[in-house]
Amino acid sequence: AMTCQALWDSMGRAFNMESKAGCFPTFSERELYRSVQAVLPRETDIHQSPDCLNKGMLRWTLHKKVQNNPANSLSLLWVLIKELEKAERWDSLECIIPLLHTLMYAIIQTACIPDELYKRVYDFCKRLLTYPQPYCTIGLNYTRRIKTERSVPGLLYQRMVVAEQRLKNDHYPFQERVFVLADPEVFSASLAQVVLADIEAASASSPIDHMRNVVQHSIQATLGQQCHGPKLAKTLKDIDVEPNFQDVIATAERCVEEGRGRVGGALKSRLQQLHGDIVTGVNSEAASSGPLFDCPLPNPEMSFHLWTEDLDIWREVAKWLRSSSSSEQFSLSPEHEDPELGESPGDLLPPDKTRFSVLSNDSGIERDLSHSGDASPVASLDSGHVSASWEPCKSEQESVRLARRGGMKVKPSVKDSVALMQDTLEGHAGGLGSRGGGREVILQRRAGSNASQTPFPKQHRLFTARIVVLGGDSIVGRLAKAYYCLRKREARRICLTMKVSLQFYYIPVCAAATATSSDKENHQSKQTPCTLGSYLSTVDPWYNCNISSLGCMIPKLAKMQQTNPSKPKEPFVSDVISYYVRMGQQPVYFNIYFVKITFTSMTKDPVEDVFLTHLEVDVPDLRHSSAPMREKQKKCVADVCGALVCISYKKVTLSGRDTDRGLPMRTTGGHVSAIPSSAKDDLNCLTLTLKEWQAKAKNNNVVFKIRSNNIKMCSLESRSSLRITLDRDCQRIYNDVHSIEILPCLDPGYCVQKNRMSKLNLGGDKDAGLSKYMSKGLPLPVNTFAGIIN
Repeated sequence: AMTCQALWDSMGRAFNMESKAGCFPTFSERELYRSVQAVLPRETDIHQSPDCLNKGMLRWTLHKKVQNNPANSLSLLWVLIKELEKAERWDSLECIIPLLHTLMYAIIQTACIPDELYKRVYDFCKRLLTYPQPYCTIGLNYTRRIKTERSVPGLLYQRMVVAEQRLKNDHYPFQERVFVLADPEVFSASLAQVVLADIEAASASSPIDHMRNVVQHSIQATLGQQCHGPKLAKTLKDIDVEPNFQDVIATAERCVEEGRGRVGGALKSRLQQLHGDIVTGVNSEAASSGPLFDCPLPNPEMSFHLWTEDLDIWREVAKWLRSSSSSEQFSLSPEHEDPELGESPGDLLPPDKTRFSVLSNDSGIERDLSHSGDASPVASLDSGHVSASWEPCKSEQESVRLARRGGMKVKPSVKDSVALMQDTLEGHAGGLGSRGGGREVILQRRAGSNASQTPFPKQHRLFTARIVVLGGDSIVGRLAKAYYCLRKREARRICLTMKVSLQFYYIPVCAAATATSSDKENHQSKQTPCTLGSYLSTVDPWYNCNISSLGCMIPKLAKMQQTNPSKPKEPFVSDVISYYVRMGQQPVYFNIYFVKITFTSMTKDPVEDVFLTHLEVDVPDLRHSSAPMREKQKKCVADVCGALVCISYKKVTLSGRDTDRGLPMRTTGGHVSAIPSSAKDDLNCLTLTLKEWQAKAKNNNVVFKIRSNNIKMCSLESRSSLRITLDRDCQRIYNDVHSIEILPCLDPGYCVQKNRMSKLNLGGDKDAGLSKYMSKGLPLPVNTFAGIIN
């Protein structure tokens, strides 16, 4: 297998030769076929073989070959559709999703596609509707997109560039932004600088350049060989392209709304006229046919952050929301404007800006304010409070309270409650959701979009924030905690939920340091700090080839950059992230779990926190003497290891007959894992693993394992305390713990609806109205390419 260094060097030489020659070579279908076969995942790729590590770079190389040459793009499309039809005949399901994603990504960038090819792709996607999940879901999504692209050629490219680059227009208001968050424990200053330089190198184009590409691509996609590509591109550089850009957007969106736009229809005639006006407006020669010109798809707008305590990602999303160009032209209704974002001098506006009015959820009277700083009754509905970076400390709360101005009490509107309720109903099959009062625990993990089973259509929000986190399990746990805090804040006052659609992506990147010998002696879950990434790699082979391999290659690319700093490199990390956020639209849902921690000291208040993947239980004082006095006199001293704890739990069974159990045990430590260690144990519940100490056994440490979603653990000895670590995060370690209580988080949207319906519930039902159909749990959706492939 070719090493990463050799592969990168060979690609660098190829790209340098192409750039010097001024053109990109044309590859035959046989060469493209070999490239396609090289990137397809195999069964051995799950174990992170060297071939798998190279497949992500080989996929990137394949798209680099075709994105700058229209002839290569069209040849690749024919190769891919033939391979898809062959995989269908041979029932090779493992190749369908990788080939289909590669095909769609090439279709978006191809300059002109013949109608015959459109028809074959459309018919294949329609046949996928008879396949099981996730093939039918992906097939339905791509069937709709191909149908729209066939009627209005170039629409996918046009909408993607407009949304990702925030190009001002009056007809397509949707905007997107990618926020890349890296774990500072994994990304050193030099490594972070390499990733930042890669992202900045890929975003060097100006908005005018993007407008030119949109006009060029839309005219070529509609007119085909009737358009003189090089002449059009040269002319667009010499004129003011913005009026033509607005004309192209208006024509395409009007055709979509009216259902017209077939080749030879209104779209073709208008763009043909526009092409003639542009070309003949500068040159006296008439517009003639000619070769097509390449319009590479630019990477979306990205921002790179090291996720430290000082960074509040939701405040960054709010800043982007307010600074977006479309916020001026496509303003939402006044009742949805958030006073905290619009008028709070401490949050978003400069400190010297005057604050004239405040909307408050409380009465505004000093004595009615809670001393804990959380005056909202909704905040306690989910049985937990988690501090966040936007929640001020106690001294800040007191100063704000003293400087409080008069306000009016505003009750949440019906639209606010419906927004949270709709999000909950869309995910009603995930986590703890039950339909019609069924069992409260669903053992099968939910994956993929469930829009076809949702009675309420998904609300299309104008803004989409794509959150990409890089690191181990600790940063995913930090994301889950921040998401939980955001949902609580939105339950108090709707702001981002009404405007922004949140999409989450995860790239596992491990620290360079190797594990110590003591770590290797621990349980299997401690062998890898990226258990969630390992799980996603197991259930989605295409994620494993492209994203898991990226996490392994980022440190290698940084070393290569440090070795040859003067040698220019093609943007690779940003290209792979762009491919991930564009094509990874199938979420896998992971429940967020709530934990209440009580300490041995009576002066310490209990702490409430959340975790996503892992909770570690350690016993710092492992050994103490407990032999009776008469045995000590006989010089037979017995040392007892571990702490005596009492465990209460509700055992989860496949039959649904969950039973409450409890038992005392002397343990030396253990862990609670929400991620299964193997595919056969893939149940959507917690797995508690403890090392039980038995004095008479040959092996004193006997592994005790249970499955449950409700666990209580309490130390029965005052001299033995526990140490709790959440999501392997060194900043979330709790010492001198007396007891813990673990249960799934309740969604604030469900809590709001249940609290409202409880006032009208006269029959005594536990859940009334729509609350019985809503998901009680709060899952974190992490996007992949296929979801879960069984």
